[in-house]
Amino acid sequence: MKKNSFAPTPPMGWNSWDCYGAAVNEQQLLANAEYVAKNLKQHGYNYVVCDIQWYEPKAKSNFYNNFTELCTDEYSRLIPAVNRFPSCEGGKGFKPIADKIHAMGLKFGIHIMRGIPRQAVHNNTAIKGTNVTARQIAKQFSLCPWNTDMYGVNPKADGAREYYQSIFDLYASWGVDFIKCDDICNTEFNKQNPYSAKDEIELIRSCIDNCGRDMVLSLSPGPAPLEYAAHLSENANMWRLTGDFWDNWDKLKAMFERTSKWYPFVKEGCWPDCDMLPLGRLAKNASYEGGRDRYTLFTKDEQVTLMNLWCIFRSPLMLGGELNDNTEWDLNLITNDEVLFVNQNGKNPRPVLYNENEAIWISDGEGCRFLALFNLSDEERTVSLETEKISMKSVSVRDLWLHSSLGEMSAVSVSLRPHASVIYKIK
Repeated sequence: MKKNSFAPTPPMGWNSWDCYGAAVNEQQLLANAEYVAKNLKQHGYNYVVCDIQWYEPKAKSNFYNNFTELCTDEYSRLIPAVNRFPSCEGGKGFKPIADKIHAMGLKFGIHIMRGIPRQAVHNNTAIKGTNVTARQIAKQFSLCPWNTDMYGVNPKADGAREYYQSIFDLYASWGVDFIKCDDICNTEFNKQNPYSAKDEIELIRSCIDNCGRDMVLSLSPGPAPLEYAAHLSENANMWRLTGDFWDNWDKLKAMFERTSKWYPFVKEGCWPDCDMLPLGRLAKNASYEGGRDRYTLFTKDEQVTLMNLWCIFRSPLMLGGELNDNTEWDLNLITNDEVLFVNQNGKNPRPVLYNENEAIWISDGEGCRFLALFNLSDEERTVSLETEKISMKSVSVRDLWLHSSLGEMSAVSVSLRPHASVIYKIK
């Protein structure tokens, strides 16, 4: 499928949500883009994504203002709030920002919500290229339980396709390379059918394919229903395995169970998504899932474990912290090229062992394998693997974090602190 060529390896980049919530502005967005260009691009990071509420003038934190004023055009489409993104004035949309980000050698992405703005429905504004109005395509009982901005769209209504095509044509004209579409992967309002937006997903896929610009499609929130893995693979490049992931050990530990179910569906252009990496400086605008303006609550061992799991599973790597507050340790954590190579080039990632206390993963390389051993318990623990169990005899072992050889082994065994892990190259 053509859409798989948009993301042949797991996308890597930065997203504004974990540090700025709903309230990121142009200056903050571009400052992080500049950091990516200077410090991360050479390691494979190339997406800069503006998350939710970029169309809301009054957004101030991670919390949403119910039934607030939104910025829309005459065709029922959301447009950037000029008080937060001043270069977008005069109907330019995000094009000036996208142009600056592209000039840095990077790609630009935005967050959208499934559906059509309630404000447009209540004002009964037009749908471009039709005689239909917003009210006629809205699915009034299709509501997001955590955000009041949108109604769902009835995909079978006259004008529904034209509406979605008009927004993706608009985004293409802005230079958008990445779409994070929310309230669509698991529509919580419908407990009997959490994948009830299936037809809207297909419509979005079709409209992206017809907009004239390659755009990676990422679906949120999770957990994505496993039984729809084939449909997700057919229509999206990324789909979330969880609700919002934050800097909490229990959430990280739970990801081992999720990845142990989703690994068969990791393939070129189709990336089950463990969510953003809440590393570095977080929650600049509000106390959210922890203190305001905090450094990640993960210990250093837990941060390495997060990177090891995301990389060997081949999850997208979307950083969430304020990059300009990174320490040298933070930068080294996210730019280890030997570890990132596993994420971008490993094949057939799979668990060898998973239980309450430990996990072992492998993936295949050219003439080698990659091996990650994890201590999931709260006590120091030795985690071991006899290489015969993975159809290998004596192997040479290289520690990818230490960039050093550990010699020949027939059984790989390591003593790990609580929540710690290692990742090796073996051949």
